[in-house]
Amino acid sequence: MQIIEDGVLKLFRLFGLFSLLLVFLSFSLKAESFADFKRTQIGSFEEFKDKRDQEFNKYLQEQWREYEAYTTPKFFEKPKPKNIESLQETPSKEIGPRVDISLPTIEKKREEKKEEKVIHKDVEFNFFGTLVGFNIDQKIKNVRFYPKNQNGIISFFGVMASSDYEQLIDSVQKIAAEMQLNDWGVFQLVTAISKHIYVKPDEEQLFKWFILTKLSYDVKIGLVQNHIVLLENSKQTIFATPRYKIEDTYYYAIDYQNSKSSLGRLYTYDKKYPEAVKKLDFTMPKTPNLVQSLLKKKLTFSNQAGRYDVDVSINKNLIDFMNTYPQVDYDVYFNAAFDSSVYNDVITGLRKYINGKKALYSLNFILHFVQKSFKYQRDDEQFGKDKVMFAEETLYYDSSDCEDRAILFGKLVKKIFDYGVVGVKYKDHMTTALSVPLNGDMVTVGTRKYVIADPTYINANIGLNMPKYRNIQPESFIKLK
Repeated sequence: MQIIEDGVLKLFRLFGLFSLLLVFLSFSLKAESFADFKRTQIGSFEEFKDKRDQEFNKYLQEQWREYEAYTTPKFFEKPKPKNIESLQETPSKEIGPRVDISLPTIEKKREEKKEEKVIHKDVEFNFFGTLVGFNIDQKIKNVRFYPKNQNGIISFFGVMASSDYEQLIDSVQKIAAEMQLNDWGVFQLVTAISKHIYVKPDEEQLFKWFILTKLSYDVKIGLVQNHIVLLENSKQTIFATPRYKIEDTYYYAIDYQNSKSSLGRLYTYDKKYPEAVKKLDFTMPKTPNLVQSLLKKKLTFSNQAGRYDVDVSINKNLIDFMNTYPQVDYDVYFNAAFDSSVYNDVITGLRKYINGKKALYSLNFILHFVQKSFKYQRDDEQFGKDKVMFAEETLYYDSSDCEDRAILFGKLVKKIFDYGVVGVKYKDHMTTALSVPLNGDMVTVGTRKYVIADPTYINANIGLNMPKYRNIQPESFIKLK
């Protein structure tokens, strides 16, 4: 018995020594690991490349303040009509000058080339049909958000500021110029890069914050329950989105648009990074130059005189890009560039039916084309959320609602005839009105009278508003430029 006890005791002592050795080794490895981490995180940015970074890094160490989120309202106060009204068809009168439509010059589009398949960069990915690649400094790859608090943010910024980030900035700017990307396109490009470098969302957000700041955008980051929230200063209102008022400026948490849970309080800093003053501008003065991935579609409608077909080819890559847009001011959609090849298809299809006809007949023909070529469906039923479509998206999807049709019709009239056009917004509906010398239901914008042309009111000719809205003052007007 004693022998057994002694044997167990000896074994226990050996096991204890072995465990103690493991503990020491573990401490040693952890100490080494933490030392490596410290060297990676803070050992390399004692000398900043940009003097602004040293000043800003010191500022980040000061006391942050708490801010409360306020969510911007939705587009419409009331739900849009579930079903649309229709009229008995009335032939259009032949009034006005004869129409002579010339076809536009088509911009040259990017074609997918075999040599684009070979890039050989640290990070490569398909960006809306175009293969892009970037070389990433090892410091940028290795940087981590640790600890998960203000000190971790300061540390992350320090490593980024001491890295070779300039080459990455130059590459982003070069690709953005080649692809004709607007601010939102640049934002999407930086977002895509972040997702191909990091696994954790917090590190993605911190990377975007640093790169966008270096691109002169006015962005901030904040902390909510030890997680990073990216905030953007926007030129336009971003609807149904949490925003924070910091030093008389609204910053939006775009990633939380239409979020069912409240973002709540957030801790952040007041001061802006020096010279980072650009507001995110969602306007699209040029259509992004994306590789073509064409979808052919036949749009069809009928009236008493017969059936009409309009064939269009739409770039799916462009639709995918437009689908990333948050809900912003209507002015963005009404005045966005119209893809030249898509417009050429539409105008070629319409031209064969209206060229040589009188102006009123032609306007009503285009109005009926928009009224009847698509099924009516509200956003919540089609997408599960509010979504405003660009003109190309309305042509792409089988269904649309009032605002989408108003945007498409307004753009067609403006481009074909160059008449004055306004979007007319009610609490639960949107239509258009034209500055043409016709009688009918009118709205007054400033000192000018505009006659209603409703692309949702089936079979209605120009001058007829839905009865529900005839005696209601519109909420606002959007002028097409």
